[in-house]
Amino acid sequence: MHIHILGICGTFMGSLALLARALGHTVTGSDANVYPPMSTQLENAGVAIEEGYLVEHLQPAPDLVVVGNAMKRGMDVVEYMLDTGLRYTSGPQFLSEQVLQSRHVIAVAGTHGKTTTTTMLAWILHYAGVDTGFLIGGVPLVNTTDENLQQTFAHSSYLGAEKNADNTASNGYFVIEADEYDSAFFDKRSKFVHYRPRTAILNNLEFDHADIFADLNAIQTQFHHMIRMIPSSGKIIMPVATTSLEDTLAKGVWTPVWRTAIHSTEALDTQTNCDWQAKLLSDDGSHFQISHPADDAASATVEWSMSGIHNVNNALVAVAAAYDIGVSVSTACAALSAFAGIKRRMELIGDVDDILVFDDFAHHPTAITTTLDGAKKKLANRRIWAIIEPRSNTMKMGIHQDSLAQSAALANETLWYEPSGLEWGLKEVIEQSSVDGKNGNQQVLSSVDAIIEHIAAHAQSGDAIVIMSNGGFEGIHQRLLSTLRTR
Repeated sequence: MHIHILGICGTFMGSLALLARALGHTVTGSDANVYPPMSTQLENAGVAIEEGYLVEHLQPAPDLVVVGNAMKRGMDVVEYMLDTGLRYTSGPQFLSEQVLQSRHVIAVAGTHGKTTTTTMLAWILHYAGVDTGFLIGGVPLVNTTDENLQQTFAHSSYLGAEKNADNTASNGYFVIEADEYDSAFFDKRSKFVHYRPRTAILNNLEFDHADIFADLNAIQTQFHHMIRMIPSSGKIIMPVATTSLEDTLAKGVWTPVWRTAIHSTEALDTQTNCDWQAKLLSDDGSHFQISHPADDAASATVEWSMSGIHNVNNALVAVAAAYDIGVSVSTACAALSAFAGIKRRMELIGDVDDILVFDDFAHHPTAITTTLDGAKKKLANRRIWAIIEPRSNTMKMGIHQDSLAQSAALANETLWYEPSGLEWGLKEVIEQSSVDGKNGNQQVLSSVDAIIEHIAAHAQSGDAIVIMSNGGFEGIHQRLLSTLRTR
């Protein structure tokens, strides 16, 4: 079957394209915003990508059009698809029908940490010998001599075994990043409603995606739609004392819940409402112990290259989910100690004269804060620069403007990028919020060239630069590195 994907370079749709190819389909796609790492991954996999959304891309007609949620009524290609009666579906619906129907689905949901946690869990399971399928909204980093792991994690998705060794279809596993964003212009339900998980990780829940959700309660309603479908023989895993999640469960829950907590270097807490715990053995989160109080044998330590308390939480829920399907805590922690991370999550992309440049996906005030907290602790002797593009729809609408300056307060120097057409004054917001001097040295620049020039003029050996955006950011990453090398 020939499948054409509209919006193929999105992180979800690009991963879906690779699964469709693994199923034996011929896959083509088009997108108006082509940039690495997804475009590179697809090209390397032999998927033909066409620039823009042209009617000609659907001629001759494919057998099925998979429509990304960036497509809207009024676009020529969408109107042509509808007028000519082409067969079409959403990405989540295609995934549900073609891949997930016979699997034990482990869904990772939440406002933050979905991609990292999904990757961690898939890595743990494969390290333990479980041939699980997965779909990750990012590209894994692989630092191992194990050729099977290298091949499996060469891309952001993997079909995996549909059946167990005894040929039973119900226990094939699939780990999926469960996004709350809507499915398509004709299906406004959250993507994860299609997945029908047996195991669900609920990492956190904050207001986001203001372009499609009116308020936090609207997002909680979608989360509860998913919770309604988790069987009583399944499991829900989530951090303890998370009010927004507890309020969602209060609407009704029919599945056992495991709650997790992180504690300081002193001692593990014995509170009865906490089923899984992590004890920090280093302040930056690079060394910690995980334990399951209900199982005396379920305790082990992780020592890895990652940092940040948010990543300790991601690891904790991933270990708990793996344990639920039979992977020991010691094996899971050994796997995480060998975990290299994923692209665009505090990924070191260059070192020029001892100036370290990192790429990070943070695009929400909470994510900015946690990323900088981890960077500050791990890179304690370095001056931290934050370069931030407020690119998400929620950010562009100014929903989080009152917390932006405070979110970057941990950086020594912060440069905000204010693109033309922003509907509110980022410069005025930052200046007003920083007037008391408590939010560090922050300024707003209106071009990527100006940001690069400023860094080139002021960055010094021993600094660390963290670039934060959920988009291509006009190629700033390599442009900055090139400028630093030639300055």
